[in-house]
Amino acid sequence: MRAPCDQLRETTLSGLPRRPAGNTAPADAAKHAAQKKGPTPPHVVAIAGNPNCGKSTLFNALTGLRQKTGNYPGVTVERKTGRFHAAHGEPCELVDLPGAYSLQARSADEAVTRDILLGRQPGVPRPNLILCVLDASNLERNLYLAAQLAELSIPLVIALNMADVAEAAGQRLDPARLSALLNAPVVPTVASRNGGIVQLRHAIARQIARPSVPNRAPLPDALETAARGLAAHLAAAQHIPPGAAFAEALLLVSSASPDAAGELPPELLRRAADARRQVAAAGFAPLSAAIQARYAWIRQIASATIRERAADSLTFSDKLDAWLTHKLWGWIAFAAVMALMFFSIFRFAEIPMGWIEALCGQAAALVSEHVPEGDWRSLLVDGVIPGVGGVVAFLPQIMLLFLFIGLLEDTGYMARAVFIIDRVMARAGLNGKSFVPMLGSFACAIPGIMAARTIDNQKDRLVTILVAPLMSCSARIPVYTLMIAVLLPSGGAWQKSLVMLAMYLTGMAAAFGLAWLFRKTLFRGERSLLLLEMPPYRRPLLKVTLHQVWARSSMFLRRAGTLILAISVVIWALTTYPKPPRDTPPSDALAASYAGQLGRAIEPAIKPLGYDWKIGVGLLSSFAAREAFVGTMGIIHSVENAGDDTDALRDRMSREKRPDGSPAYTPLVCVGLMVFYVLAMQCLATLVVVRRETGGWRWPLLQFACMTALAWLAAFVIHQAGRLLGLA
Repeated sequence: MRAPCDQLRETTLSGLPRRPAGNTAPADAAKHAAQKKGPTPPHVVAIAGNPNCGKSTLFNALTGLRQKTGNYPGVTVERKTGRFHAAHGEPCELVDLPGAYSLQARSADEAVTRDILLGRQPGVPRPNLILCVLDASNLERNLYLAAQLAELSIPLVIALNMADVAEAAGQRLDPARLSALLNAPVVPTVASRNGGIVQLRHAIARQIARPSVPNRAPLPDALETAARGLAAHLAAAQHIPPGAAFAEALLLVSSASPDAAGELPPELLRRAADARRQVAAAGFAPLSAAIQARYAWIRQIASATIRERAADSLTFSDKLDAWLTHKLWGWIAFAAVMALMFFSIFRFAEIPMGWIEALCGQAAALVSEHVPEGDWRSLLVDGVIPGVGGVVAFLPQIMLLFLFIGLLEDTGYMARAVFIIDRVMARAGLNGKSFVPMLGSFACAIPGIMAARTIDNQKDRLVTILVAPLMSCSARIPVYTLMIAVLLPSGGAWQKSLVMLAMYLTGMAAAFGLAWLFRKTLFRGERSLLLLEMPPYRRPLLKVTLHQVWARSSMFLRRAGTLILAISVVIWALTTYPKPPRDTPPSDALAASYAGQLGRAIEPAIKPLGYDWKIGVGLLSSFAAREAFVGTMGIIHSVENAGDDTDALRDRMSREKRPDGSPAYTPLVCVGLMVFYVLAMQCLATLVVVRRETGGWRWPLLQFACMTALAWLAAFVIHQAGRLLGLA
């Protein structure tokens, strides 16, 4: 059997004429004429496909990781675009559409894909070409979306991705026959190894210049007649772009959901209802007639293009899943993976963290040597450098966390983790799909909350949004690390890793508990079932994974360079002013500052937790960003101990005393403070995103109140119960 890449080199594109050799003068003349007119606007190419079909890998292969992200106008769905050139130099803008199984949308992601392809999305042009990515190893399932895309009157190119996986599974496909049946060029690809990318560029270059001929499954006469009549009214009303009228009409006839109709005027809504009644009167179910017709067509295509089906034998993924999704061994493997992740975060990050701390110390010494004494030097040495540097020092740990999450996603293990957790989620009234945003919230709650748009059940989606911030995000890592170092100054990596793991498990337990409470009170109803696709295990692409790690980590750096810097300056000002008399002791000067006054104002509320006013200032500053707590502690203790600038922040906090001479940071205070940060909503940006996702302030205010009350109560119980047991 030939290797997949050899097959890719020998495959020709059915129905596409080869470029004639010689006589290139007309093409060159056209090129020079276009250059005189100015740069050619890029063709908009939309890349669409089912989830887990390798669409993102193909997107990265075409764009070379040169991409930018943002949100679509008016919605919170992420938009990823990149530039590339087709075979003859045609500039193209590649738009990575959200993964979708069908244009009959059941989630916000699928609704965006549908609206862009139908020309409904405001501010987003309708694509000039659709690049449809099909999983070659699951061709029959993927063909349903391809059948719908073929109806849209947009030039279509099919990327038959993961051709190597299909061949390894014993399947031999016929790309030429598939091309003829779909009336579109079909290019086998192995995107993970750039296989077929050159052929794909040629197919795009040739197809984008051709008029599209819609191709669709044979429909019942009654459905065809009703859809054509409705399409005529849609075209006459100029509601949608030319060429999309029939596809839009077929979608409206096949769906009674108001969302599927977009913003149609009442007259067209009435005609859509009339069309559904016309189909029903002919003896067909309006909502399923088109679906049944497409699946019948797909079965014919599959039987004609899949020459050999895989033998009924267990694949490598099946054998591995027997262990990794087992009721017992699956949990042990999951716990081992999590423990390894946290151990690595502590063990392997120590050296680069030391480098960053040393650089910050050298920077402070350099500034002290060359900048005259005064407020400006104090701002830099006691404010900016310890504030920002204290947070940036944790960048190696955050990068390791992102690296682990990326590897779990790319290898396919993340889907298995979701399957395992579904058994726990069932007790909270949710399913594993709700845990996908929670897993994303380990990195940052904001993209995790936005990922909840893929949940079909509205109640599940709201509950997930409300509890997702309880999953310990990367912004909490600096706080955990600092307090663990104070708690266990001579502890080993395994000890610290177990404490860190305990904080993550505490957040997960709290999330499940609150979800159960919400489902029993505010969101009563039946639990939705989990339908989850298990992708095959794959070797991750290290280049792509590292790119994603840097993209996510750079967001943290930008935050440290802007928000944390601003907070550091504010905290420095609050701890410096009003200026005390020259001979005032540092501790008295700090207590008399604005920061001291503010901290003392809230001290009665936090004193039952064992916290003093200095911790209170840190709690207030970290509401804008949790990681600002570390910078705030650095600034506060740097000001108080300005003459002793060689000690690390951890050592200073360990030596901190209360007025009665007792340690300020006892084990109970350290543990209680970490638990407080596990449970509290200390993130203004997250609240803003929740407000945007839910359409009002009702749910974010409820979320803030519940999490703050839960955090205070937990810290109170830890401190007071510990004192009663003699642990203070």
